[in-house]
Amino acid sequence: MIGFLKGTLISKRPPELVVDVGGIGYELQAPMSTFYQLPESGESLTLLTHLLVREDAHALYGFSTEAERALFRNLLKVSGVGARIALGILSGISVEGFRRCVLDRDLVTLTRIPGIGRKTAERLLVEMADRVDQSGLSDLEGKETASGVKGEAHGALLALGYRPVEVTRMLADLDTAQLSSEELIREALKRVHAG
Repeated sequence: MIGFLKGTLISKRPPELVVDVGGIGYELQAPMSTFYQLPESGESLTLLTHLLVREDAHALYGFSTEAERALFRNLLKVSGVGARIALGILSGISVEGFRRCVLDRDLVTLTRIPGIGRKTAERLLVEMADRVDQSGLSDLEGKETASGVKGEAHGALLALGYRPVEVTRMLADLDTAQLSSEELIREALKRVHAG
């Protein structure tokens, strides 16, 4: 199993990227949440990975955080959810946002993610209910952690009618350690109105 790659980013074209590790170019696929964290081509990076072995191919997936990788692995265990759908979910909603959807049984938000229909969303809510807290996907409730703050802001922006992909883009690169969820929302909305 390949646990992580540390090397130089050669190219990035969503959802694919190439990382040079000691003269070997590894092709990976990654969710948009990871793409927003990538450095410029030619710079060094470290990605957590998941190797998926199938009859016809070996596919390597890269993630910027352990929470993203844990959610990806748990999504693969849901019947009818493959790697493409799992990447789509991670591209359309934050880990904390997904956790909130499952805990709140929020079918509407899940079906807004491209590629997720009602039946798949219902299956996700049922099959992920007991995995969300066990898998380390959850932040302890009541603690204002960086991803918790970002998750709250993500949920609020979705409630305002923005699409999951837009929300992920709006929140990219904002300093979650220094801002409350309300300040994060204000900053994200300023970006939209300024652009």
